[in-house]
Amino acid sequence: MSAGQRVPFVLTYIPSHLPIPEPEDAEEALQSTEAFWQSWANTFRSEGPYAELITRALITLKALTYAPTGGLVAAPTTSLPEQLGGSRNWDYRFCWLRDATLTLLALMNTGYYDEAKAWRGWLLRAAAGRPTEIQIMYGPAGERWLAEREVPWLSGYENSKPVRIGNAAADQLQLDVFGEVMDALHHARTGGIQPLEAAWEFQRALLAHVETVWRNPDESIWEVRSGRQHFTYSKVMAWVAFDRSIKTMEAFGLDGELERWRRIRAEIHDEVCRRAFNSELGVFTQAYESDLLDASTLLIPQVGFLPPDDTRVHSTVEAIERRLMRGGFVLRYDTAAASDGLPPGEGAFLPCSFWLADAYVLIGRPADAQHLFERLVGLCNDVGLLGEEYDAGAQRLVGNFPQALSHIALVNTAHNIASATKPCEQRSGNTRLEAANVMSPAR
Repeated sequence: MSAGQRVPFVLTYIPSHLPIPEPEDAEEALQSTEAFWQSWANTFRSEGPYAELITRALITLKALTYAPTGGLVAAPTTSLPEQLGGSRNWDYRFCWLRDATLTLLALMNTGYYDEAKAWRGWLLRAAAGRPTEIQIMYGPAGERWLAEREVPWLSGYENSKPVRIGNAAADQLQLDVFGEVMDALHHARTGGIQPLEAAWEFQRALLAHVETVWRNPDESIWEVRSGRQHFTYSKVMAWVAFDRSIKTMEAFGLDGELERWRRIRAEIHDEVCRRAFNSELGVFTQAYESDLLDASTLLIPQVGFLPPDDTRVHSTVEAIERRLMRGGFVLRYDTAAASDGLPPGEGAFLPCSFWLADAYVLIGRPADAQHLFERLVGLCNDVGLLGEEYDAGAQRLVGNFPQALSHIALVNTAHNIASATKPCEQRSGNTRLEAANVMSPAR
């Protein structure tokens, strides 16, 4: 082809046992596609400084959504390495419950209530059944069987082995997902999404299960393969499960065991403050009685576990700045110091870096938040996409790509910095918006 030349090309797939379909008209298909995306993108209208960035991120999230069910995959790829040549290569073509609340707030705050309702519907269908059988992730249509296997005949991206299909983390215990589910359903109600009749009964059954398991060790938000521990963030989110159920009861007049839930909430809070805060270091650590830092503790004020002005919050943020940043971005934790069952080494985890910017907003450091946010969005490629991690040494994105959680975090952090509607305050309950929305017309 030469400059200015226009040649249509149509590629069609159909299972071999079905009749061959009529070929698409390329020009009509292109016009239809453009019209759909332009119409969809116009739902979000903002004159703010980050409007274009937010729109690009939202388009990415929409493209990662399986339309028939509303399920949002973490990434459309498998085994793109977190360290070039390394073995931290995972299959991300599934839907994680963990992303529920941040996804919901990102969609609702930009006016995409249909997508938020579809995501809520996927969440309830996927997690339905016995609470004891809930998984931390599912297939886009709610598939449960995600057995992990290696593909030895593939060399991997830039010789990064193994290539994996499926994800064994689906069988892990990760307590934080219970808090995420409860938090998401609470914010769906306060955001005005019409509640489903079965949702509250499901939540009560799930909470009864959390009551029996919250004291157990688990594999954590980071899905470690070295055995279970009492991870701090897992316990904090178990607290969130009870806290959001209590708030839902109080706001909407639903039936439940209010006093019992309050006692358990207080018990979890006391235990976390007593066992997860290292008084010698002055920080919340990765796990009980530990001296290791973990970026997930940046979310402690955002979920409302402690107020942003608590000195323990400030000291934890400052310690993460000193000890967990590489090349100006945040690591999940120090893989050389922590035992997670894998060889050490990975890039900076981009969602954690956005979480640090959110923490800056909450603790009154808006200039630092804006500076970090602008450095992060500067990592987007030429079409505005982000991966999971960034290798500061190689100066390139690493991990599966594009990564939904990175774009979700981008949307929410942009709102935290530049908008009156701040997801970090919504989530913690430190805003009048939540109370105002309780009585808003159901969408």
